[in-house]
Amino acid sequence: MRVLGIDPGSRRTGWGVVDRDGNAHTAVAYGTATANAKLDLAHRIHTIVKQVGEAIDQHRPEAVAIEEAFYHESVRSTLVLGHVRGALLVLAVDRGLDVFEYTPREVKLSVAGSGASAKEQVEFMVRRILGIRTPIQADAADALATALCHLHRARRPDTGRALGAAARGLEALLQRRGRR
Repeated sequence: MRVLGIDPGSRRTGWGVVDRDGNAHTAVAYGTATANAKLDLAHRIHTIVKQVGEAIDQHRPEAVAIEEAFYHESVRSTLVLGHVRGALLVLAVDRGLDVFEYTPREVKLSVAGSGASAKEQVEFMVRRILGIRTPIQADAADALATALCHLHRARRPDTGRALGAAARGLEALLQRRGRR
């Protein structure tokens, strides 16, 4: 399975393509889509989306995993990030790809074992898992981590169905106890 991970940003958006074959994970390609800070928001978003679109066209992932927006102290920053994420979501859907969203905490937990891991720990683990010997720019490392997070979760059976069955069983048990 091939997944494109995206770490969205309004000036730099990290992207990384990861293949999984059995238990082996391989970094196919990774980088950072950048836009000139002097451009207005619409043109920055267009530049970033165009670059990520080129990565999709070149590497042909089967799915996209994107990091959810975190709530920044600055409402404006959160809003701008939402615009970038929205444009990237539209790009992925336009290319016919399934989209999966993960919180930064889920990504860190999946790759580094703690939802509170520092960026350096995430980069270290991404490099270790993927066998990359050289340093990776932080945005690209986060994007690769997001792809790995999805690949780890995609291995699990449909937890939604299992949780639904467990909830129904618990509800039936509670109803039986309420009848006594």
